[in-house]
Amino acid sequence: MAIEQTAGAGVGTDAPEGRSPWPALWAMVLGFFMILVDSTIVSVATPAIMEGLHAGVNDVIWVTSAYLLAYAVPLLITGRLGDRFGPKRLYLLGLLVFTLSSLWCGLTDSIGWLIIARVVQGLGASMLTPQTMAVITRTFPAASRGQAMALWGATAGVAILVGPIVGGVLVDGPGWEWIFFINVPVGIIAFVLAARLVPRLTTHTHSFDWIGVLLSAVGMFLLVFGVQEGETYNWGTIRGFVSVPLLIGAGVVVIAVFLWWQSKNRREPLVPLSLFADRNFSLANVAITTVGCSVTAMAFPFMLYAQVVRGMSPTQSALLLAPMAVLSGALAPVSGKLTDRVHPRALAPLGIAGTALSLFWVSRVMTPDSAVWQILLPMGFMGVSQAFMWGPLGATANRNLPMRAAGAGAGIYNTTRQVGAVLGSAAIAAVIEARLAAHLPGAAGSSGQFQQAAGATLPPQVAPGFASAMADAMLLPAAVLVIGVVAAFFFERPQHQRA
Repeated sequence: MAIEQTAGAGVGTDAPEGRSPWPALWAMVLGFFMILVDSTIVSVATPAIMEGLHAGVNDVIWVTSAYLLAYAVPLLITGRLGDRFGPKRLYLLGLLVFTLSSLWCGLTDSIGWLIIARVVQGLGASMLTPQTMAVITRTFPAASRGQAMALWGATAGVAILVGPIVGGVLVDGPGWEWIFFINVPVGIIAFVLAARLVPRLTTHTHSFDWIGVLLSAVGMFLLVFGVQEGETYNWGTIRGFVSVPLLIGAGVVVIAVFLWWQSKNRREPLVPLSLFADRNFSLANVAITTVGCSVTAMAFPFMLYAQVVRGMSPTQSALLLAPMAVLSGALAPVSGKLTDRVHPRALAPLGIAGTALSLFWVSRVMTPDSAVWQILLPMGFMGVSQAFMWGPLGATANRNLPMRAAGAGAGIYNTTRQVGAVLGSAAIAAVIEARLAAHLPGAAGSSGQFQQAAGATLPPQVAPGFASAMADAMLLPAAVLVIGVVAAFFFERPQHQRA
């Protein structure tokens, strides 16, 4: 076993004796926030990128799809690499790759090179993300880990919501290139802070599961690519005999082979299946999948409603999410303290259920003539609910895991969240098309045309039907969260609270 840190470990953690873990967490949260913002920031810049790079709709969709694909596929591997080479090293390497590729994105002059740069950017994000959660698990004692996970969870929740706001301001101001350029100074600051404040933790020099790496990478790519691009190809043939159902089916088969191999590998499996013996870890992964699905799914119909029905600019429509982002972040410390003291069944189900109720509430006020305050109220309630959703789920997932499996646990948790997001993106596109066909016969397949019309209010005879279609689509993420509520309701009391 190689040791990167000679200082004594804190009681019940890998943290250096007498050293507070909070400065390190704040340093890492900055980079984590930046890469999550980039998951959503490009969506509002789509028309500007099309115009600036003379690209088509399908080409620009790949600017986001390529990033999400490169981000999601390696997460299992990069989480495990953090266990082997140290989370600090993987975090700094990922941050460096992400920052340099952001500069590349802003400087590119063709859509093809922008897509390639986004792939590299996604790989950097995949190296960085699991390390933040692993460092929390390894440096904070179990009795106070809830507060740290609340900050981590609030960062995830707020970043996903802030992305469209920041993107709208930058696109309306200096131009679309600045949604990437802004990452450069932030990335430099985050790198310097992490290099100084994040401790070097124990690494494990066991053999690496290269067969598992290959199987997980191929399986995740086939599955995520198939689901992510299914709507683009009408869930049919992509090229020749290759079809979307074939890719998804092949992905499921390869993932099944991967899981079989993990159960047979007695040396150092990429995903120790023993982790799922912990009920809280298993249920938290189910719940976070529904959360990732719902948060991603709700943004698309809501933004279409705000821009196409209400005629708002990207910045104006994104600001409707502000109460959710502000309240979620402001209440994170309260949620964290409660997470360390009370049974997780008292927080996580309420947070998830409140979010589902908020989405239903929003759907009821998505009409052409509803007042802005009628939309802001449920958004505020959603922010309060999400404060008690992200943090408690993250804390409950990894609280009982052994220190040496922190990276593997973080990789699994972030992978399920990201796969949920991909599923949400694919599902909501199909639902929107179906509801448009129901409310506006003949409009199926034209949601992209409506999106390009953002900024100009629809004709009075069309607007009510389009608004109703978007409102109906918002019920999908609300319904999916019910599964998360049920999963979280069966959480057990964490081990440190059982004495």
